[in-house]
Amino acid sequence: MAYKNGMDYFEKTAITRRRDWEKHEGALAALSVVLRLDAAPERIEAYDNSSFQGMDAVSAMIVFKGGRPSPKDYRRFRVKTVEGQDDFATMREVIQRRFARYKADTEGSFAELPDLILIDGGRQQLNAALEIAAQMGVQVPMIGLAKRMEEIYVPDEDKPIMLDRSSPALHLLQNVRDEAHRFAITYHRALRSKTALLSVLDEIEGIGAKRKRALLTAFPSPADIQKATVDVLLAVDGMTRPAAQAVFDFFHKTK
Repeated sequence: MAYKNGMDYFEKTAITRRRDWEKHEGALAALSVVLRLDAAPERIEAYDNSSFQGMDAVSAMIVFKGGRPSPKDYRRFRVKTVEGQDDFATMREVIQRRFARYKADTEGSFAELPDLILIDGGRQQLNAALEIAAQMGVQVPMIGLAKRMEEIYVPDEDKPIMLDRSSPALHLLQNVRDEAHRFAITYHRALRSKTALLSVLDEIEGIGAKRKRALLTAFPSPADIQKATVDVLLAVDGMTRPAAQAVFDFFHKTK
């Protein structure tokens, strides 16, 4: 019985390890073949943009190493030069800033070039990123992944690559793309929440710029500040009891 249990454990462990290899290292190896890369892309960066009707536009850079997320290398960008909703201009700005940091930084996530860049989008988004790379003299393999049909766009190819939906390489790209989307959306929602809170605080008498900054640091959203008691508000840097009471009364005036 002990022998059988030991063999069962060994077989289950072997199956788990094989599946893990197929999902990560195996998928990277398959991806290198599909994209005709010189080697499996150990470091993959993905970029996704997020905005609401062109307002508070942001972009996110996420990193996968060895086929696995590396959150410590994630970075966020608040778009500075683009007015309105222009996904292509946003992508150009973000890629330019990323490569500029590569040339300036000697350590940190920006100091290392990836083995592959994944752009969330189709041909036009990819071309926007390629345009900046060419202007800055940076050579990095880039692809675009369009969500509607999961087409993989590569430079200098007229038609996109269509992989079988069961392909480990496609699953890896989808995971990378979806993580970039999640990170960008999370950042954008947090930014919009802070913008909304700032607008609300403008209406409260006695809450100037310094106190607004302190409240924004302490409370990420209007819902959070609404839950705070007067004593909790009073503990925020720079708040007096009258100011804390004014904030509390404002958020509870309809109750």
